[in-house]
Amino acid sequence: MQNELLLEIGTEEIPAGFLVPAMHSMEQALAGKLRNLNLAYEQIRVAATPRRLAIWVNGLIDRQQDREEEILGPPKKFAYDQDNQPTKAAAGFARSQNVPIEDLTIVSTPKGDYLGITKKLAGKKTEILLQTVLPQIIQELSFPKSMRWGSGKISFARPIQWLLALYNGKVIPFQFANLTSADTSKGHRFMADQTIAVKNAEDYVKALRKAHVLVEPEERKQKVIEEINRAARQAGGNILQDEELVDTVANLVEEPHAVCGSFEERFLKLPKDVLITAMREHQKYFVVVDESNNLLPYFIAVNNTRVEDAEMAAAGHQRVLRARLEDALFFFKEDQSRTLADRHKDLSGIIFQAKLGTLAEKSDRIATLAGKLAGTVSPELADITKRAAFLAKTDLLTAMVNEFPSLQGTMGHDYALLDGEDQNVATAITEHYMPVRAGGDLPVTIPGALVSLADRLDTIAGCFGIGQLPTGTTDPYGLRRLALGLLHIISDKGFSLSLSQWLREALVLYDDKLTEDHDVAAQNIMEFFKGRYVNDQIARGIPLEALEAVTSVSFDDIQDCSLRVSALVAISGQKEFSKLAGAFKRVMNIIKDHQESSINETLLAEPAEKVLYQTLQAVQESSAPFLTDQNYLEAMGEILKMKEPVDTFFDEVLVMEDDPKIRENRLSLLRSIARLFLKVGDFSKMYTLTPSNQGS
Repeated sequence: MQNELLLEIGTEEIPAGFLVPAMHSMEQALAGKLRNLNLAYEQIRVAATPRRLAIWVNGLIDRQQDREEEILGPPKKFAYDQDNQPTKAAAGFARSQNVPIEDLTIVSTPKGDYLGITKKLAGKKTEILLQTVLPQIIQELSFPKSMRWGSGKISFARPIQWLLALYNGKVIPFQFANLTSADTSKGHRFMADQTIAVKNAEDYVKALRKAHVLVEPEERKQKVIEEINRAARQAGGNILQDEELVDTVANLVEEPHAVCGSFEERFLKLPKDVLITAMREHQKYFVVVDESNNLLPYFIAVNNTRVEDAEMAAAGHQRVLRARLEDALFFFKEDQSRTLADRHKDLSGIIFQAKLGTLAEKSDRIATLAGKLAGTVSPELADITKRAAFLAKTDLLTAMVNEFPSLQGTMGHDYALLDGEDQNVATAITEHYMPVRAGGDLPVTIPGALVSLADRLDTIAGCFGIGQLPTGTTDPYGLRRLALGLLHIISDKGFSLSLSQWLREALVLYDDKLTEDHDVAAQNIMEFFKGRYVNDQIARGIPLEALEAVTSVSFDDIQDCSLRVSALVAISGQKEFSKLAGAFKRVMNIIKDHQESSINETLLAEPAEKVLYQTLQAVQESSAPFLTDQNYLEAMGEILKMKEPVDTFFDEVLVMEDDPKIRENRLSLLRSIARLFLKVGDFSKMYTLTPSNQGS
């Protein structure tokens, strides 16, 4: 293709987790530099394997366009004397620009008149600019961990071995890390360890494919899927779906070759999650299941080289896995020598946080808080919830979780059932860690949700209570993630809870461990929650104005907040609402220093204010049932009836009347209207969102 750039950075093996972020970073960096240099292009593509990072640009123009640049010199008043003759300042500016003084002009700017000149600048050739840009791209790439090699000062994810740089089939010459760019790449380290000449991007992909390197991630991923499914069919089973593992394995190899191995059926006595974790996390093996999704005694390993002797290759993997499974089976049997309840007292030997005490203390606080929450939400589930909270952290003391930390909660569930605990208790133990990450699965059961809420409230209250607040760059206890999960659980379950009340319950349970004033800590936490709530809702497409309209009035019951926001968003498109929002903005500006809302009906003199008062009374009565039932959309339908009377009032009535009694009474009327409106939200803040203002 014409006007095509290709850059490949050849390296030692880069960790799989580094590749995707590196590709994104490289694409954004190159796009930004081309944009800053006014170098237009059609498309950027990125690719990577463990031994290379590659990027190519299609339709990249061959030179910058010529442009004009206006250069300002000294102000006019300093450039010419009283006789309008050029001063030394003008002459110096002309010399600096290498032009005759007669070519200078006067340029008018918002700050005044200046001496200036317009220069025509010829665009530079792309191939010349790339000699500087490409080393910068490589230099600026960042990784979670980098290393230096040899005597050089340059750092990269792994040592760089070669550089390929072509523009329109010609080498872009530059040096980096004691290497000189060239028109060659390298094939697979073991199956085609040779130098490969490259002409362009299409040739690059094809040549590497012949050299056993599938450089494009999606092609390599599909090949992994094809290989593991083929190997699983040989064993008479199917692959247990695992998209994340497929992505990881695809970034561990340059050309995937799958083999099927087996293990002894006695290991199937282990819980399913233990077997999966042992194969997946440490060995990156795929699990084989039957049509009913039951585990079969087989696994699929993906190698980076072609397997000549499948049985020998499988035997090597089997030896490694057998040792893992033997350990797991031993741990599983040993753990059953004690019940989870027996282990609870041993939580006193594990520090939760240096200033906040042990896990035993935390466990007791969670049990108390979860029990109280259950008493409010579902009293019939209080005993199950308290029992689940009491046992929730005990599996951290088991050998299995010590070996496989990702099984926390999962092993708690399995061991609870083996101990004879209620199924609902066991499920809640698993669910109390949910959601594990942003967007992760939420607890399904009420006890699981309540224990999760109690755990999160306890951690957040404790950290804020000792001044351990998250900052812009640090959040060592993951409080942002905990808060977001808490908000999602409340929303998902539709719990109507007072956040401030339960925060205070959590703070009180710490007794004298906290160093911050409870009121200050609670206020800081509520602001923290509000920030997470607003950001999350904006990410879901909710307008900021609607969120501010609601949260500026009250933010305590998440469910109620969301209902009010939804009502305002739904009704904001109506023309009547836009006018009412504008009128309410005027109301709020007038009454900002007036808090009284008691109205003396005998002081209502003007027809317009009498009508407004009567309408207010009627709307207060008609909207009350809807407000009580949190049916805010219907309530807003009633409140919209205030639009015409409010408009007429402002058109015909002077609020700031000279008579102080009449003035105060009219202000009280407006304050009463505001208090009615604020039961939904301060939608004067949505005035900029209304249709009548969107086009102005």
